[in-house]
Amino acid sequence: MEKIKKLINQFSKLNIDGYLIPKNDEFFGEYTSPEKDDLKYISNFSGSYGFALITKSKNYLFVDGRYTNQAIKESGNNFNIITLMSDKFKYFNGNEKKIAFDSKLFNELTLKKLFGKFNFKFIPMKKNLLDILRKRNNRKIVRKFYSLEKSVTGEDYKKKINKVKKFLRNRKLDLIFITAPENVAWLLNIRGEDTAYSPIPNSYLLLDVKNNLFLFCDTKKIDKKLSKKLEDINIIDIIKTEEFLKKVKNKKVVIDQLTCSIFFQNLIKKNNIIIEKKDPIYLLKSIKNKIEINNTKEIHLYDGAAITKFIFWLKKSYGSSKITEIDAQKKLLSFKKKFKKFKSLSFPTISSCGSNGAIVHYNAKKNTNKRLKDGMLYLIDSGGQYYYGTTDATRTLALNVRNKKIKDIYTRVLKGHISVSEFKINNKTFGKTVDLAARKFLKKVKLDYQHGTGHGVGYFLNVHEGPQSISKYNQSKFYPGMILSNEPGYYKKGKFGIRIENLVLVKQKTNHLSFEDLTLIPIDKSLIEKKMMNKKEIDWLNNYHKKVYSKLKKFMNNHQLEDLKKSCSNI
Repeated sequence: MEKIKKLINQFSKLNIDGYLIPKNDEFFGEYTSPEKDDLKYISNFSGSYGFALITKSKNYLFVDGRYTNQAIKESGNNFNIITLMSDKFKYFNGNEKKIAFDSKLFNELTLKKLFGKFNFKFIPMKKNLLDILRKRNNRKIVRKFYSLEKSVTGEDYKKKINKVKKFLRNRKLDLIFITAPENVAWLLNIRGEDTAYSPIPNSYLLLDVKNNLFLFCDTKKIDKKLSKKLEDINIIDIIKTEEFLKKVKNKKVVIDQLTCSIFFQNLIKKNNIIIEKKDPIYLLKSIKNKIEINNTKEIHLYDGAAITKFIFWLKKSYGSSKITEIDAQKKLLSFKKKFKKFKSLSFPTISSCGSNGAIVHYNAKKNTNKRLKDGMLYLIDSGGQYYYGTTDATRTLALNVRNKKIKDIYTRVLKGHISVSEFKINNKTFGKTVDLAARKFLKKVKLDYQHGTGHGVGYFLNVHEGPQSISKYNQSKFYPGMILSNEPGYYKKGKFGIRIENLVLVKQKTNHLSFEDLTLIPIDKSLIEKKMMNKKEIDWLNNYHKKVYSKLKKFMNNHQLEDLKKSCSNI
């Protein structure tokens, strides 16, 4: 590729052997705007997570298991695709290489996790080498930040600030530099429109124990109304962040290891002591209060009704109409938009049938767009941002599928899904404990899936949030008020994909914690092998469908109500 050659031509001038390119921008969010998406520019890879390493002799693209097949298709001609945590990772043992990177786009944790065991000499740079190659659209559309009322958030921002100050006092720390915009949003009860699919206000915040607060952002995004609400906060233009941090001296500081760049970390470390590298707001934010929970339950009614109506339409229409994956996702969006509280999608809809379903984070395009046909599985994974709450749900639908092997696998995925839903959580339960329960039925026949079973979900914020998750490596505890996804699956390369996903709420029971299903969408019964299900699992499914029917019936017209009755009848 001509772009890569031009980049490599810079290496000799800089005395380097390679250059690292991330997916993220300087705010480390999940979704990067096209003008800042250097990974897509250099590699053609369109997934939401990955890194490229360009060296004089070879090009490498690092992705996780969700994106391996996608990366091979999109970038395999020019890059060696390496799945993170795989055996191929041993490849780099050997010669020292001088690897440069933009210090504003990487944090210390990422470099250690990716390349800590290799003999690389990393060279932080203040400039981005791709600025030499590409013309960026620097026209700024100013979209104002806005505040949420206490009736929506359930808690005044000053009370939230006191919680963070208490954290600092208890640890005898002086200040915290908050670099995750999602955490700034939660703390100040503000939102913005700086990121696709999530109402994020791109900003940083400095907070000390003496109640001094400094918000760094594009000041054009703060109108008089919001400025008045945040009257006790000093608002500073984000371009002055570096200048301001240079003046901070002799302090014990907390930074966020996930979003504080090496550039900012080195700047703070020069005159201060960094004591903590974990932003406490992640945990505080993950535990939803009563108002947040009630609002989330309400928007799941709208989201569930929209997806359920879409399912009924799809099942009746695909045979007589030439419906494609793109047609289907557009139709689903039209159902969601009928509810006034719908704001946007919470991630790009995954609308996939047949072999495309095997690509975990597939995104239908003109050159991949399949028509839905008899005998196929159709997988729809869709989420929404509503005023106020965030959703994420997946259903796998049979388009007149009779294949017993597929039904066997689908039933095993469902059994894993139910196992998570029914899991009794105690003080010794971590995300990885629950993950084992989700996989056990697939593993009995030596099958598995290359992604976590569940991720945390925000409140009118990011659809993916931590620290809670259900995965092989997660060691975070569960607390009442946390919301997670429950989404086991199976993917047969070149054939089909299966996933069943509900969002669940962690609830306190008498002597343990449990999950309560929030998602309200029928599960396709035509794919279930009933003889593989025990009584407890059958009871769970029938009770779940009773709940779906009772909650959604008011949204249905006469024809849809009949479909809902059939979809929610006992097996």
